[in-house]
Amino acid sequence: NRMLAKLIGFVLGMSVCRAVQDGSPWPVREFRGAWIATVANIDWPSSHSLTTDQQKNELNSMLDRLQSQNFNAIVLQVRTSGDALYNSSLEPWSYYLTGRQGRAPSPYYDPLEFTVQEAHRRNMEVHAWFNPYRARSGSNSTSGLAPNHMANRFPRFTYAYGGNLWMDPGAKVVQDFILSVFRDVVTRYDIDGLHMDDYFYPYPVSGVEFPDSHTYLAYVSGGGRLSLADWRRDSVNTLVHGLYSLVKSIKPHVKVGISPFGIWKPGHPHTIHGLSSFDSLYADSKKWLELGWVDYLSPQLYWEIDPPQQSYPALLDWWLQQNKMNRHLYTGNYASAIVVKSWPVNELVRQVQLSRDRRDQLSLGNVFFSAKTFSHNTHRIGDTFKSGEYSTPALQPEMTWLTAPAPSSPQNVRASADFKLYWSSDSSHTVRSWAVYALRADVWELVHVLNRDTMEVGVQGGYYAVRGVNRLGKESDAVTVHVDDIYVGVVGK
Repeated sequence: NRMLAKLIGFVLGMSVCRAVQDGSPWPVREFRGAWIATVANIDWPSSHSLTTDQQKNELNSMLDRLQSQNFNAIVLQVRTSGDALYNSSLEPWSYYLTGRQGRAPSPYYDPLEFTVQEAHRRNMEVHAWFNPYRARSGSNSTSGLAPNHMANRFPRFTYAYGGNLWMDPGAKVVQDFILSVFRDVVTRYDIDGLHMDDYFYPYPVSGVEFPDSHTYLAYVSGGGRLSLADWRRDSVNTLVHGLYSLVKSIKPHVKVGISPFGIWKPGHPHTIHGLSSFDSLYADSKKWLELGWVDYLSPQLYWEIDPPQQSYPALLDWWLQQNKMNRHLYTGNYASAIVVKSWPVNELVRQVQLSRDRRDQLSLGNVFFSAKTFSHNTHRIGDTFKSGEYSTPALQPEMTWLTAPAPSSPQNVRASADFKLYWSSDSSHTVRSWAVYALRADVWELVHVLNRDTMEVGVQGGYYAVRGVNRLGKESDAVTVHVDDIYVGVVGK
């Protein structure tokens, strides 16, 4: 029997390495993310007056619901406007956390550290989401800002614009400070990704020029020859490239992602009309993707499928065509539109299906704005996805250009008479999760993704394979076992 088990394990292990077909309706590898917005207490915490325990319980409930719906990533807004939802020596505690900027939670806890711990326990990646240049949301006054807020650090480069406060992206001291914030978080926290959204230069206010003329004139006086628009784009490019280089110099495994406005320029593709992020936000997101300054791009395709002026599939196809460095595309989807625009839930289901249809072009997932749409199960969107598109778990798509220690194969895999699989803990510290597959109709299906501290799972009769998975989604060789009433095997010693 022992020899039979080893033979089965060898043969099945070979097939597992080739299994899971990109054409499957339910991909084994897919980024399933949700943005957790903290600005204005949109998603979490739901109020700045919640106690520490209430904040923790609320976040855990949100993570539990997302996990039950087979999400595998969250994008948590940790810097909304020169503030911090983590313990920072550079910037003040967020108003949205405690009701007063600069006030720490009491009893004390570190929300980012807590989120990383709880999300990883649920096999969910944590991408820390930053707004680089917005200094205050909903007010253009500096009153009430903490002494160490960046508007007080750099008053000469702080502007009132469009009802908010903004920092000058063209000021080198501002760029350097923002990079120091990124450096601090990447160094101190076990995050999986660092994420920026579509706010670079602010969305334009009709008839009001962004007041950075003195910075531009200083550039020209120093011999600069770029036009104002090109200089602004160059300033943003400098930050984006600097961010990618910085992160990779500290922790190469940390993923860098940006979610730009979904239209680069009107006319690209030719049917598309709307705001130009290239000309209005000075965000040359096409360049960032073409040159590989990101590990993934999540263009915010917040439009329906059918209207030609802003067509979801037309825009997605155009973005995929710009992906010369073969990075990943995780499309940004507007889940909140089922409330604010009365979209049917099926619109979002169809959008995910269209994204999956393009897997061979590295369209490998979706990120939804915002998380509470799913955690509150608004219009039963969570139930709909759980019963259909997200009915099975998924591992993160592997980024082949990033490296991390290879995961160890599970050891001492065995099945008990009461139909449970067991294996030993990982002593190499390379395993983030355990993936359990079941052989069904000649296809290996992913049935469980378990955290690294879980070494058992209930099963039914049949053939199973267990693999270790590292933090970048790379799997170990499989160890297989046959479970039935007659034979209970031990393999993988």
